Amino acid sequence: MRHVVNVAGRELRGLFVSPVAYAVLSLFSVLAGLFFIVTLAAFNEWIFRLQQFQAFDQLAELNLNEHLIGQFYHSMAVVLLFLVPGITMGLFASEKTNGTQELLLTSPLTGWDIVLGKFLAGAAFVLVLGAIVGAFPALLFVYGDPELLPTLSGLLGVVLVGLTYVAIGAFASSLTRSQTVAFLLTFVVLLVLLILPAISDLGVTGSGGAGGALRWLSTETHLEELVKGLVDTQHLAYFAVVIAGFLVLTKASVESVRWR
Repeated sequence: MRHVVNVAGRELRGLFVSPVAYAVLSLFSVLAGLFFIVTLAAFNEWIFRLQQFQAFDQLAELNLNEHLIGQFYHSMAVVLLFLVPGITMGLFASEKTNGTQELLLTSPLTGWDIVLGKFLAGAAFVLVLGAIVGAFPALLFVYGDPELLPTLSGLLGVVLVGLTYVAIGAFASSLTRSQTVAFLLTFVVLLVLLILPAISDLGVTGSGGAGGALRWLSTETHLEELVKGLVDTQHLAYFAVVIAGFLVLTKASVESVRWR
């Protein structure tokens, strides 16, 4: 475990030496604030229109978590799709470019030490992003009365989506020496995972279990349930399996270099 922490610390120090981390944090904070304000304004406009037309039944059905916080969480998950590849693209590709991969692989570190250490660094960064996301719904507890469980489970969902993106990005970075290629490869995979429900809804897979399988494979499907406050083991298991699976693939990719 000490080796894993050392690798993670080294990776985080390297990350914050470059302007990439600060640029991502700054951009993410601005986008989070912007999306929250836009979502809040749309929610207030919706309330105003319902009051104007005296649609009191619909007004009573408005839910702060579903129509405001949930929408905000989904928006931030999409933002992560664009930003996380920028963090993960150099996890392994930069080692190849800088010529330090050989030193890393010939050190006493095991493949798992390297992979878990780099993943832990990416995970720590995602937790910082998650804290930024959580700060905005927290304001609503001062001025409103949102439900606590869906707020927390939805935030957990955003963090799990981010961790999944890190695992996928780490694998993509291990496949190439080009950070640009790693970024694009990660982005494409994440985009596909996001739009799988839309593909299923279009009916291109036909009827039957194929459409349901596509929806289950999508991160968006499981995030949607967590945003509703449905903390089911099947959703947690999905993220655990995907993260573990890509970490195993990353280790295999890293170890394959030792045998070349």
